[in-house]
Amino acid sequence: MVAQRLVILGTRSFAEEVADLAEQCAGVELAAFGENWERARCAEPLLGKPVVWVEDLAAMAGDHSAVCAIGTTRRRSYVERVRELGLRFMTLVHPSAILAPSALIGPGAIVGAGVIVAAQARVGAHVILNRGVLLGHHTTIGDYCTVSPGANVAGCVSIGEQSYIGIGATVLDHRSIGRDALVGAGALVTRNVPDRAHVQGIPARIVREDIDGH
Repeated sequence: MVAQRLVILGTRSFAEEVADLAEQCAGVELAAFGENWERARCAEPLLGKPVVWVEDLAAMAGDHSAVCAIGTTRRRSYVERVRELGLRFMTLVHPSAILAPSALIGPGAIVGAGVIVAAQARVGAHVILNRGVLLGHHTTIGDYCTVSPGANVAGCVSIGEQSYIGIGATVLDHRSIGRDALVGAGALVTRNVPDRAHVQGIPARIVREDIDGH
């Protein structure tokens, strides 16, 4: 089997974690990291692999795929630029993750160690499900969401695009979280969360409205 050659977009600490994840995935060969913020970072390799400036990734489009290892939900613009350059996106799933046969995982998603995705769940493109996330049946996660380590999202939940679920948060079943929302670490979501709201606490309450990115 010919290995899929992978470019990890990002060069900070989470990119190194995703590199370890990729190493444990059969049929995946880490080829390079991509950088779009500090060109000087391209002068030195990272984990023994070259760091390629974003505009130069076009030369790799024919035989490489990418994932974006930037934890913030503002990664959309970077992903869209790399897509314009012609790179495809792979879905990266740690071998210890358990995915129900009926679950669907979108392109560019990263599914970490110990994740469980239940029946009929729908995970959008470029979503990050970090270590130990539990995702219930018939739950939908919108594109570019980040679900942090240990979060427990129950069944029949809807989470809008570009929302961020903090470490150890719990979302009860049949709740909805709007797009661009932020659920703080350890929060217990017992009621619906509107778009662009930051909720925190047990039970979770709105602490800020009309937030701009996270």
